[in-house]
Amino acid sequence: MTDERTLVILGATGDLTSRLLLPALAQLLDAEPDTKVRLVGAGMDAETDAAWRSRVKAAFGEGVGAAASAVVKATRYVQCDITATKDLTALLADAGERPVLYFAVPPAVAAAACRALTGVTLPAETILALEKPFGTDQHSAEQLNAVLAQLLPEQQIFRVDHFLGRSMVLNMLGVRFANRVFEPVWSSENVASVTIRYDESLGLEGRAGYYDKAGALEDMIQSHLLQVLAFVAMEPPATLGERDLRDATGAALRATHVWDDNAVHSSRRARYTAGTIDGTALPNYVDEPGVDPSRGTETLAEAVFEVRTARWEGVPFTLRSGKAMSARLAEVVLRFKPVHHLPTGFSGEEQGSVLRFSLGPDVFCLDLNVNGAADPFSLSRATMHAELGEGALKAYAEVLSSILSGDAALAVRGDAAEECWRIVQPVLDAWRRGDVPLDEYPAGSTGPDGWPPLG
Repeated sequence: MTDERTLVILGATGDLTSRLLLPALAQLLDAEPDTKVRLVGAGMDAETDAAWRSRVKAAFGEGVGAAASAVVKATRYVQCDITATKDLTALLADAGERPVLYFAVPPAVAAAACRALTGVTLPAETILALEKPFGTDQHSAEQLNAVLAQLLPEQQIFRVDHFLGRSMVLNMLGVRFANRVFEPVWSSENVASVTIRYDESLGLEGRAGYYDKAGALEDMIQSHLLQVLAFVAMEPPATLGERDLRDATGAALRATHVWDDNAVHSSRRARYTAGTIDGTALPNYVDEPGVDPSRGTETLAEAVFEVRTARWEGVPFTLRSGKAMSARLAEVVLRFKPVHHLPTGFSGEEQGSVLRFSLGPDVFCLDLNVNGAADPFSLSRATMHAELGEGALKAYAEVLSSILSGDAALAVRGDAAEECWRIVQPVLDAWRRGDVPLDEYPAGSTGPDGWPPLG
């Protein structure tokens, strides 16, 4: 029995493959040269083996090691219809005993390919890796999960969320569970609020075909930020193994609901108008190529949730993501309550401490009240911070490493994928009814006037 995996990328000529998957594979092979993998590209487009090798070599970049060079030399391309059972049967016939099928295709195509796979005899150690979003609502996610359950055990299905491969999300577990300074205070007894934000300065970047149908709520909050919430809110797992970790995050998601069950008062949406970012002019979102203004797609979404457990009762979790913002800002922020009693005699503000995890570059900060300097009883703010670097592997390389090793701990389990749609559905419904106004903000700004600031 060989331990080599055959990584079959379906949709191999697409942007995701060249921009993210192949560079990540190159980094993984350089970091872990003993990884045994054979690479096969597959898709509808006509492509010769030589052209495919050139594509892979260009994506790998210069200066790769012997392991990556060997993969480039041996890789090949298969033109096929990945939604046809006959073509998939032929493709898998030459993929060895331990294939990984990575669906680098739009969600609808991936779903059609999975249905086609029900007519294929899969090797026992096959792994399926599917990009998010997983379905278009809870019902479609349940339907797709039912198809996948016919194919393979849950542990061999990787619903990819590259946010869970980010080193900062993993570092957050270490900070919480390995430090007695933080572990006992990680609850509503001490935490006033949690903010999970992913703002980016990029605009639409030619992604209208997908993004204009999804918007910021589905693209980021439903697909990624709720998973980060689950890591913050989960109960301590017995181990970091696949079952214990995913049981803990799944339980946190099942307890998550829109704040006060009121999607109208607990959510906001907006889209960008013309503006300038770093000297570059961006057009109004509705004037971007491929955008249908009648859809009312938001480019900035914000919603407040609650986790209905004894640990988090009464703590608002605010999730936000926006495009064309003034600056990139990706962070998880825990704001602590002020002390119960401050002795008389101190002067200055007595704000609660703030714990901040910034994602890329990875920085851990703690804002504290201190006194001293000119007036020994005057409180001032001081920040302790640690530069944590980028981690040994970037997010997609971490994801690929776990897929090739068969470790599903950082993959999204089927029930969790369904729960994320259940959580956001009241917000989607309120927005589609028009109960929440679609505000506007100039590209390059911090958001619409009148929105409350996030810490």
